[in-house]
Amino acid sequence: MIGLVDCNSFYVSCERVFQPRLIALPVGVLSNNDGCVIALSTELKAIGIPMGMPAFEIQHLVRQGRIHLLSSNYELYGDMSQRVQAVLEEFSAGVEPYSIDEMFVRFDGFASGQLLEHARQLHQKVRQYTGIPVCVGVAPTRTLAKLANRAAKKIPAYGGVCVLQADSLEARGLLQKIELGDIWGVGRRLVERLALMGIKSAWDLAQADPKRIRQRFSVTLERTALELRGIPCIEMIDGNEPRQRIMTSRSFGRLSGDLGEIHQAIRQHAQCSAEKLRAQGSQARAVYVFLKTNPHRPDLPQYSPSAIAELARPTDDSRAILHAASQALTAIYRPNFAFMKGGVMLIDLVDANRQQLSLLDTPERAAQRDKGHQLMAALDEINQKMGRGTVTLGRPSPGAAWHLRCAHRTPRWTTRWEELPSANIR
Repeated sequence: MIGLVDCNSFYVSCERVFQPRLIALPVGVLSNNDGCVIALSTELKAIGIPMGMPAFEIQHLVRQGRIHLLSSNYELYGDMSQRVQAVLEEFSAGVEPYSIDEMFVRFDGFASGQLLEHARQLHQKVRQYTGIPVCVGVAPTRTLAKLANRAAKKIPAYGGVCVLQADSLEARGLLQKIELGDIWGVGRRLVERLALMGIKSAWDLAQADPKRIRQRFSVTLERTALELRGIPCIEMIDGNEPRQRIMTSRSFGRLSGDLGEIHQAIRQHAQCSAEKLRAQGSQARAVYVFLKTNPHRPDLPQYSPSAIAELARPTDDSRAILHAASQALTAIYRPNFAFMKGGVMLIDLVDANRQQLSLLDTPERAAQRDKGHQLMAALDEINQKMGRGTVTLGRPSPGAAWHLRCAHRTPRWTTRWEELPSANIR
């Protein structure tokens, strides 16, 4: 059996763990640059605030004290997600993270009579050890586990925990009530096409001929139909598999055409990408840099360039990557344009343990590389212990245009490093 553990209103719940005064109040978390609402508490939904609501349209409710809006705090959310995963790993045979707030959990070896009690215990322990409320759905397949989790969240009688057996009357009743659009991986266009075949519910799809579904649609939808019958067909992607490219990008806090400010942003993105590169044990052969103006501002000149800077040899050294990113930026930057976004992508990645060495290498170059590896390892270790950005290559200017707007961001409650002064290497 497979369980899906889904954290309820995760971003809001993380904030409430360290600010109990927000419990039972209408709370929302904003997107980057405090643009729109991306996470809502149950109380905020009840007021009628939808997902994606622009923040400026509800500022009058904030001023009146009727709602509370917070800037996103991804360092906090990432740390709390790891804490939830650590609890799950203690009470299960294996955990497969699906997203920051959803994780598949293996329940191998449990008798059917023990399964419900164990799922309830897991539900209670996560709340006890982390403060994060969760719902647990358990079923023979991942697709059914998703639907069981939805039932656990939407139907109060389940008390946050739902265990489904594929051939049970309970499972049949739920599948008959669940619309196609609520099935994992079934989008709006598929719903419309399936409706033409008379398939309008999850039960209809489960009873459809799998071969016909494959011929008319795809093997992916066929697997979904089989999973609804309780036949496992979907395997999760190995989260530990190295990525083929690594990108870091972010919208600026405000439009900027200043080369110095944009250069700082590109350097920060390059450093972040280099850290991710080393974390997965890879090296890059090239650095891709891009800039974008705002396409929704026809009153401003448009220019969205990009460039690739090749590295002399595959490397994970932040200094070489920063130099290449600076070269690429110099090649594409043009004055008199107001840019809204910039980013860095590391491409053509290779395994750091399998790189091809040059026959022209000298002992001096090898020793220099070893020192570079030691420096990067020390930098990563400090930033891992004290928090990202504690030690950087150069110091960014405070208040620059590229910094995100985050007027309502709470402290990084789970770490101590924010209170420490930043160091920098020049």
